[in-house]
Amino acid sequence: QVQLVESGGGLVQAGSSLRLSCVVSGRTFSYSMGWFRQAPGKEREIVAAINWNGGRPYYADSVKGRFTISRDNAKNTGYLQMGSLKPDDTAVYYCAVRPVLYWSSSANDYNYWGQGTQVTVSS
Repeated sequence: QVQLVESGGGLVQAGSSLRLSCVVSGRTFSYSMGWFRQAPGKEREIVAAINWNGGRPYYADSVKGRFTISRDNAKNTGYLQMGSLKPDDTAVYYCAVRPVLYWSSSANDYNYWGQGTQVTVSS
């Protein structure tokens, strides 16, 4: 069994920064990680993803240049550093992992998910 626990969400003003964390525990394997978000009334969308070794990160166009994905394999933890936040970034943010070395942009390709953390950006 694999568990993912996100933290770091909150209510912030536009232009602020937040760092989300995702701790992975349980059965261990090499994995790639993605961060997704879902706003009310909208489909879940990918925000960023990273390979098992931290290489070749992917970013959605909407967050490129503002968000940074990273991971610390020694701590089994992934991070999403979010800057210059906008009200449009308001959503529940989820981390997800899959037992494949390389990331996918499709939520359907991820096997394990966290419970989500709310990010609310006020104008």
